[in-house]
Amino acid sequence: LLYFVTTWSRKSYREVKELCRKHRPDIAHFHNTLPLISPSAYYACKQEGVPVVQALRNYRLICPSGLLMRSGEICEDCIGGDFTPSLKHKCYRDSYIQTRAVVHMLRKHWKRGTYSQIVDMYIALTNFARDKFIEGGLPAEKIAVKPNFMLDPPQPCIGGDYAVFAGRISFGKGVHVLLKAWRQLDFPLTVIGDGPQRRKLEEMRIPGVNFLGYLPHGDAIELLRRARFLVFPALLYETFGRAMIEAFACGKPVIASRLGTATEIVEDGKTGLLFEPGDAEDLAAKAKTLIDNSSLAEELGRNAREEFEAKYTPERNHRELVNIYLAAIRGSST
Repeated sequence: LLYFVTTWSRKSYREVKELCRKHRPDIAHFHNTLPLISPSAYYACKQEGVPVVQALRNYRLICPSGLLMRSGEICEDCIGGDFTPSLKHKCYRDSYIQTRAVVHMLRKHWKRGTYSQIVDMYIALTNFARDKFIEGGLPAEKIAVKPNFMLDPPQPCIGGDYAVFAGRISFGKGVHVLLKAWRQLDFPLTVIGDGPQRRKLEEMRIPGVNFLGYLPHGDAIELLRRARFLVFPALLYETFGRAMIEAFACGKPVIASRLGTATEIVEDGKTGLLFEPGDAEDLAAKAKTLIDNSSLAEELGRNAREEFEAKYTPERNHRELVNIYLAAIRGSST
């Protein structure tokens, strides 16, 4: 049953249609329809004359796993619509049955024109992600770029005597590369977050590395405010990377992989430093630069805060979102 519901949920269609009739919304803004809502919800909205906006928070429409990564490496085999490789490698949750359900949904709705015709506007978080979706077949004119933002940004804090990683502790986030680099450094590192690799990495017992697990957002931000810099060692194509702009808000530079969206957010030598993805030696060298030169870290941190205020404030984000909604309304009426 779930196999077919993923492609078309009658229940979702009926319920969303009733919601539209009851509340008469100006816009329907979707974040995720997998697995139980299904794209049928788009059609319910269109049937009631409600424009549809879909946020692109992963790469699911062009990659069944949503990550554009397989076996620890970047994978773009399914971009363009041939999802056969994902079936072969059981890319969704390492399950052939579940991958087949996702592939069935994608194939049906790409063929039907759901993604090109029924959705009025898409929101990509970066130009890098937008380009990938265009390569995958979405109409360029329907994809707007609007980054994430930070609500109630803190007062920036200059200086700090430790580094921070904040995020999910999984292979694609590159935490194992970070710890390999830290074996070469004598500087405290605070690791905030949890995930499948945490226990294994914590057992390495690298001096100076402190795993704190999951923390309330406010506590994590306060730790970030008092750090010298954030490390963002991702090995996969992030659709954004919220931790980077949170560091910017705190007045902290970011040391990030020279990969995908990070190269769009972090300007090398201005708001942080970039290193070659997966290269622990290069990461250690870039970290040592900011460890040995606190005045440079402070300068980059001030630049980072200026970048935050120019691009990632709630006020700017609200204006951009309203413009996207207006474009969706115009597109829906034509």
